[in-house]
Amino acid sequence: MEFSEENVRIPFEQKELDGVFTVPADVTEERTAMVLTHGAGGDMHIKQLKSLAHALARSGVLCLRFTCRAVNFPYRVRAYRAVVDYLRSHERFAPDSIFLGGRSMGARTAVDVCQRMFRQKDVVQGVLCLSFPLNLPGKPLTYVERSRELCELSQTSVMFVSGTADNMCEQRLLQNVMSVMNSPSAVHWVKDANHGLKVCGRTEESVLEEVNPQIIAWVLQHK
Repeated sequence: MEFSEENVRIPFEQKELDGVFTVPADVTEERTAMVLTHGAGGDMHIKQLKSLAHALARSGVLCLRFTCRAVNFPYRVRAYRAVVDYLRSHERFAPDSIFLGGRSMGARTAVDVCQRMFRQKDVVQGVLCLSFPLNLPGKPLTYVERSRELCELSQTSVMFVSGTADNMCEQRLLQNVMSVMNSPSAVHWVKDANHGLKVCGRTEESVLEEVNPQIIAWVLQHK
Protein backbone atom coordinates (compact mmCIF):
# COMPACT_ATOMS: atom_id res chain seq x y z
CA MET A 1 0.00 0.00 0.00
CA GLU A 2 1.40 3.39 -0.98
CA PHE A 3 0.84 6.72 0.76
CA SER A 4 0.82 10.47 0.27
CA GLU A 5 2.12 13.31 2.44
CA GLU A 6 0.60 16.66 3.24
CA ASN A 7 2.32 19.52 5.06
CA VAL A 8 0.13 21.32 7.60
CA ARG A 9 0.34 24.23 10.01
CA ILE A 10 -1.17 23.42 13.40
CA PRO A 11 -2.55 26.32 15.51
CA PHE A 12 -0.98 26.59 18.95
CA GLU A 13 -1.05 29.55 21.38
CA GLN A 14 -1.15 32.32 18.77
CA LYS A 15 1.56 30.47 16.82
CA GLU A 16 1.69 27.51 14.48
CA LEU A 17 3.53 24.20 14.59
CA ASP A 18 4.86 22.50 11.47
CA GLY A 19 3.32 19.10 10.84
CA VAL A 20 3.12 16.41 8.18
CA PHE A 21 0.28 13.98 7.53
CA THR A 22 1.40 10.65 6.08
CA VAL A 23 -1.79 9.24 4.61
CA PRO A 24 -2.45 5.64 3.53
CA ALA A 25 -3.57 5.28 -0.09
CA ASP A 26 -6.78 3.63 1.10
CA VAL A 27 -8.15 5.83 3.89
CA THR A 28 -11.09 3.91 5.28
CA GLU A 29 -13.94 5.34 7.31
CA GLU A 30 -12.61 3.55 10.39
CA ARG A 31 -9.26 5.26 10.85
CA THR A 32 -6.38 4.50 13.19
CA ALA A 33 -3.83 7.27 13.67
CA MET A 34 -0.46 7.76 15.35
CA VAL A 35 0.92 11.12 16.52
CA LEU A 36 4.73 11.29 16.55
CA THR A 37 7.28 13.88 17.64
CA HIS A 38 11.02 14.19 18.12
CA GLY A 39 13.26 14.60 21.14
CA ALA A 40 15.00 17.67 22.57
CA GLY A 41 17.04 17.98 19.40
CA GLY A 42 16.19 17.58 15.73
CA ASP A 43 12.74 17.83 14.22
CA MET A 44 9.98 15.73 12.69
CA HIS A 45 12.15 14.98 9.64
CA ILE A 46 14.68 12.77 11.44
CA LYS A 47 15.03 9.45 9.63
CA GLN A 48 13.67 7.38 12.49
CA LEU A 49 10.33 9.20 12.58
CA LYS A 50 10.03 9.60 8.81
CA SER A 51 10.74 5.92 8.21
CA LEU A 52 8.21 4.87 10.85
CA ALA A 53 5.54 7.21 9.48
CA HIS A 54 5.97 5.68 6.02
CA ALA A 55 5.84 2.14 7.44
CA LEU A 56 2.67 2.96 9.37
CA ALA A 57 0.96 4.41 6.31
CA ARG A 58 1.89 1.37 4.22
CA SER A 59 0.13 -0.69 6.89
CA GLY A 60 -3.00 1.44 6.73
CA VAL A 61 -2.29 3.66 9.76
CA LEU A 62 -2.48 7.44 9.37
CA CYS A 63 0.43 9.32 10.93
CA LEU A 64 0.73 12.95 11.99
CA ARG A 65 4.21 13.98 13.04
CA PHE A 66 5.13 17.47 14.17
CA THR A 67 8.02 19.71 15.19
CA CYS A 68 8.26 21.52 18.51
CA ARG A 69 11.85 22.52 19.31
CA ALA A 70 11.22 23.97 22.78
CA VAL A 71 12.92 22.07 25.60
CA ASN A 72 10.54 23.41 28.24
CA PHE A 73 8.60 20.29 29.22
CA PRO A 74 5.23 21.89 30.16
CA TYR A 75 5.33 23.83 26.87
CA ARG A 76 5.98 20.61 24.95
CA VAL A 77 3.05 18.95 26.71
CA ARG A 78 0.71 21.78 25.74
CA ALA A 79 1.95 21.68 22.16
CA TYR A 80 1.45 17.92 21.94
CA ARG A 81 -2.10 18.17 23.28
CA ALA A 82 -2.85 20.93 20.74
CA VAL A 83 -1.72 18.58 17.96
CA VAL A 84 -3.92 15.77 19.29
CA ASP A 85 -6.92 18.12 19.44
CA TYR A 86 -6.17 19.31 15.90
CA LEU A 87 -6.09 15.74 14.61
CA ARG A 88 -9.24 14.64 16.41
CA SER A 89 -11.23 17.55 15.01
CA HIS A 90 -9.77 17.34 11.49
CA GLU A 91 -12.43 17.42 8.79
CA ARG A 92 -10.91 14.62 6.68
CA PHE A 93 -8.60 12.67 8.97
CA ALA A 94 -10.24 12.57 12.42
CA PRO A 95 -9.42 9.07 13.73
CA ASP A 96 -11.56 6.47 15.44
CA SER A 97 -8.59 5.22 17.45
CA ILE A 98 -5.41 7.05 18.34
CA PHE A 99 -1.87 6.21 19.45
CA LEU A 100 0.60 8.70 20.88
CA GLY A 101 4.32 8.35 20.36
CA GLY A 102 7.64 10.10 20.39
CA ARG A 103 11.38 9.81 20.63
CA SER A 104 13.29 10.58 23.85
CA MET A 105 11.80 13.79 25.30
CA GLY A 106 8.95 13.35 22.82
CA ALA A 107 8.19 9.97 24.42
CA ARG A 108 8.03 11.52 27.90
CA THR A 109 5.68 14.15 26.50
CA ALA A 110 3.44 11.51 24.91
CA VAL A 111 3.17 9.63 28.22
CA ASP A 112 2.24 12.81 30.08
CA VAL A 113 -0.41 13.75 27.51
CA CYS A 114 -1.85 10.24 27.61
CA GLN A 115 -2.21 10.39 31.39
CA ARG A 116 -3.93 13.77 31.21
CA MET A 117 -6.32 12.51 28.54
CA PHE A 118 -7.15 9.44 30.63
CA ARG A 119 -8.10 11.65 33.57
CA GLN A 120 -10.51 13.43 31.22
CA LYS A 121 -11.85 10.02 30.10
CA ASP A 122 -10.35 10.33 26.61
CA VAL A 123 -9.27 6.96 25.26
CA VAL A 124 -5.78 6.38 23.88
CA GLN A 125 -5.09 2.93 22.44
CA GLY A 126 -1.37 2.97 23.14
CA VAL A 127 1.80 4.97 23.77
CA LEU A 128 4.99 4.35 21.79
CA CYS A 129 8.22 5.26 23.61
CA LEU A 130 11.27 5.35 21.35
CA SER A 131 14.42 5.65 23.50
CA PHE A 132 12.49 6.77 26.58
CA PRO A 133 14.93 8.91 28.66
CA LEU A 134 14.44 7.07 31.94
CA ASN A 135 17.60 8.33 33.66
CA LEU A 136 20.25 10.98 33.21
CA PRO A 137 23.55 9.58 31.91
CA GLY A 138 25.60 8.17 34.78
CA LYS A 139 22.85 8.98 37.29
CA PRO A 140 20.64 5.88 37.56
CA LEU A 141 18.74 7.15 40.61
CA THR A 142 17.11 9.84 38.47
CA TYR A 143 14.86 7.09 37.11
CA VAL A 144 12.71 7.36 40.27
CA GLU A 145 11.26 10.70 39.19
CA ARG A 146 10.99 9.89 35.49
CA SER A 147 9.35 6.53 36.07
CA ARG A 148 6.52 8.13 38.04
CA GLU A 149 4.64 9.24 34.94
CA LEU A 150 4.89 5.73 33.50
CA CYS A 151 3.60 4.15 36.71
CA GLU A 152 0.68 6.58 36.77
CA LEU A 153 -0.59 5.21 33.47
CA SER A 154 -3.32 2.61 33.67
CA GLN A 155 -4.96 0.42 31.04
CA THR A 156 -3.27 2.08 28.03
CA SER A 157 -0.79 -0.25 26.35
CA VAL A 158 2.82 0.98 26.25
CA MET A 159 5.57 -0.14 23.88
CA PHE A 160 9.21 0.70 24.47
CA VAL A 161 11.93 0.53 21.84
CA SER A 162 15.37 1.02 23.37
CA GLY A 163 19.00 0.12 22.84
CA THR A 164 20.82 -2.16 25.23
CA ALA A 165 23.68 0.37 25.29
CA ASP A 166 21.48 3.42 25.90
CA ASN A 167 22.99 5.31 28.85
CA MET A 168 19.71 7.21 29.29
CA CYS A 169 17.60 4.07 29.66
CA GLU A 170 19.52 1.38 31.50
CA GLN A 171 18.09 -2.03 30.70
CA ARG A 172 17.73 -3.22 34.29
CA LEU A 173 16.01 0.01 35.32
CA LEU A 174 13.43 -0.13 32.55
CA GLN A 175 12.72 -3.78 33.28
CA ASN A 176 12.19 -2.89 36.96
CA VAL A 177 9.77 -0.12 36.01
CA MET A 178 7.84 -2.36 33.62
CA SER A 179 7.42 -4.94 36.37
CA VAL A 180 5.49 -2.45 38.54
CA MET A 181 3.57 -0.55 35.84
CA ASN A 182 -0.22 -0.76 35.91
CA SER A 183 -0.47 -0.55 32.14
CA PRO A 184 0.37 -3.55 29.95
CA SER A 185 3.81 -2.99 28.46
CA ALA A 186 6.23 -4.53 26.00
CA VAL A 187 9.80 -3.73 24.98
CA HIS A 188 11.93 -4.37 21.94
CA TRP A 189 15.63 -4.16 22.76
CA VAL A 190 17.99 -3.28 19.94
CA LYS A 191 21.26 -5.05 20.71
CA ASP A 192 24.20 -2.67 21.28
CA ALA A 193 22.19 0.40 20.21
CA ASN A 194 22.79 3.77 21.91
CA HIS A 195 20.22 6.44 22.77
CA GLY A 196 19.91 7.35 19.09
CA LEU A 197 19.30 3.66 18.25
CA LYS A 198 22.60 3.63 16.39
CA VAL A 199 24.69 0.45 16.39
CA CYS A 200 28.37 0.33 15.49
CA GLY A 201 28.78 -1.79 12.36
CA ARG A 202 25.11 -1.55 11.32
CA THR A 203 23.41 0.92 9.01
CA GLU A 204 20.57 3.03 10.35
CA GLU A 205 18.33 1.49 7.68
CA SER A 206 18.99 -2.04 8.98
CA VAL A 207 18.03 -0.99 12.51
CA LEU A 208 14.82 0.58 11.27
CA GLU A 209 14.04 -2.55 9.25
CA GLU A 210 14.28 -4.44 12.55
CA VAL A 211 12.29 -1.97 14.63
CA ASN A 212 9.45 -0.81 12.38
CA PRO A 213 7.75 -4.22 11.93
CA GLN A 214 7.73 -4.67 15.72
CA ILE A 215 5.92 -1.36 16.12
CA ILE A 216 3.47 -2.07 13.31
CA ALA A 217 2.54 -5.43 14.81
CA TRP A 218 1.95 -3.80 18.20
CA VAL A 219 -0.26 -1.04 16.72
CA LEU A 220 -2.33 -3.47 14.68
CA GLN A 221 -2.78 -5.68 17.75
CA HIS A 222 -4.07 -2.84 19.92
CA LYS A 223 -5.97 -0.57 17.54
